[in-house]
Amino acid sequence: MGRLVINILLVVSLVLVAGSPLYGAKGDPEKGREVYMKRCWWCHGEEGAADGPAAEFLLPPPRDFTEGIYKFKTTPFDEIVPSDEDFFNMIKGGLLKEHIAGWTGMNNSSMPAWGDMLTDEEIWHLVAYIKSIVEYEQPEKGPIDVPCKQTSSEDVIEKGRKIFKDVCSECHGEEGRGDGTKMLKDDWGYRTWPRNLTKPWTFRMTEGVEGIYTRITVGIPGTQMPSFADPESKKRLTDEERCAVANYVATLATPYKKPTENTVIKALRIEEDVPEDPKSPVWEKAEYTSFWLVPQIIAKERHFKPSLDSISVKVVYNDRDIAFLLEWDDRTKSVPGDAKAEEIAGGEVFRDGVAIQLPVTVPEGGEKPYFGMGDGTKPVNIWFWQSETTEEPQRVKLLEGKGFNKIKERDPASIGLTAKGVYDNGTWRVVMKRPLLTKDKDKDIQFIEGKFIPIAFAAWDGSNGEKGSKHELTTWYWLLLKPPVGSGVYIWPVVVALVVLAGELLLLRRFRKD
Repeated sequence: MGRLVINILLVVSLVLVAGSPLYGAKGDPEKGREVYMKRCWWCHGEEGAADGPAAEFLLPPPRDFTEGIYKFKTTPFDEIVPSDEDFFNMIKGGLLKEHIAGWTGMNNSSMPAWGDMLTDEEIWHLVAYIKSIVEYEQPEKGPIDVPCKQTSSEDVIEKGRKIFKDVCSECHGEEGRGDGTKMLKDDWGYRTWPRNLTKPWTFRMTEGVEGIYTRITVGIPGTQMPSFADPESKKRLTDEERCAVANYVATLATPYKKPTENTVIKALRIEEDVPEDPKSPVWEKAEYTSFWLVPQIIAKERHFKPSLDSISVKVVYNDRDIAFLLEWDDRTKSVPGDAKAEEIAGGEVFRDGVAIQLPVTVPEGGEKPYFGMGDGTKPVNIWFWQSETTEEPQRVKLLEGKGFNKIKERDPASIGLTAKGVYDNGTWRVVMKRPLLTKDKDKDIQFIEGKFIPIAFAAWDGSNGEKGSKHELTTWYWLLLKPPVGSGVYIWPVVVALVVLAGELLLLRRFRKD
């Protein structure tokens, strides 16, 4: 009986080991190459040299496996080889933590999460193959210890804030939005941008305080992000200091910027004047709705290397006017003609910009115009704001679109369209304002309460070479001018209830008399 129990335990242990990462790390390189040639070579190249047919369209470029340098790992800064789990996570697209729901991939890059398409066994085979390209064995040093935990201690967070301001803000910006004042390039000569720390959902292979601590400690090889644990660095920080910075960075998250599945912008009706100033306190009454931005790759000139990823919108209106507050993070204030702006951009600078697209006529039955600037039968209004240059102020344009190549410009003053933008530490806020109704219903959208109005957005980063059709955009969403619930909605039910109650009491009185 004892021997039987031992044999059962042995079989169970073998099954558990076979399904564990340790066993998976012994994947078959030959099987891994089969998976690689089916899924990976398009970007990474047949021999892993980052020269696949899609590589020239990607920024950041795909990893060159023949160099054996990897940015995101948990092994120490002086250990070049990532752990097998690091390789696995980079491919699957997440972290080996039970509370992770789904896989996100390498955010802000073209590397997808393969966890939904490949089995764990296939991924471990890929790990074995990729390591075999440069004949990597197990790293001599394992993953670093992470003594740092999340805390709400004001003293710790304040300490981290001071260190961040002294050590990190030069690249990441005063508010952590990645709007530093340096032009950065990685070891391969590609332009790189500091991470926007207010958007933790865009972090790569990093989650929470522990993940931030790891990135501060290990650094990002091949980039300007150093290891702050390196004893030879003048900027070396102690474990306690790195933990304080990690906790401070975690407080920078701005949840409203993260797009959700919400597709309707609910405009808030107000009694006061509709504001023209992005800094007006009136905007605090309204809520943001955020949307993803994607590169325009439909019409020439196509855009494959975007720098903007999302836009947040608030809308308020009264009985006369409507105003839109558009907010998006842009690491650079693009000022054509400004020497500093050109130095940071590393080339020609164009105006930053943002646009609102609306149908001329609210469609019945939900059929919208073509989102690429309308078409001949369903034209669109486009409100297009652009930032200033060294010689010209900000401006707003009113465009009528009947397709990508059929754009007609009109005078925005003719319909009372105005716009004003303010740039603050890596964030643009632009207000566009217009009367609800115009004289020409055949040319302009009329804003009516209770109707679902299609709406779309676009944005331009002039320091990223974006102008004309080279920009980021959204698909159609909905705008709803929902009138506030009047007091009558609450008063009349009470009145009716009182009348009914009075009637019942009267009937009861008569019944008793009878």
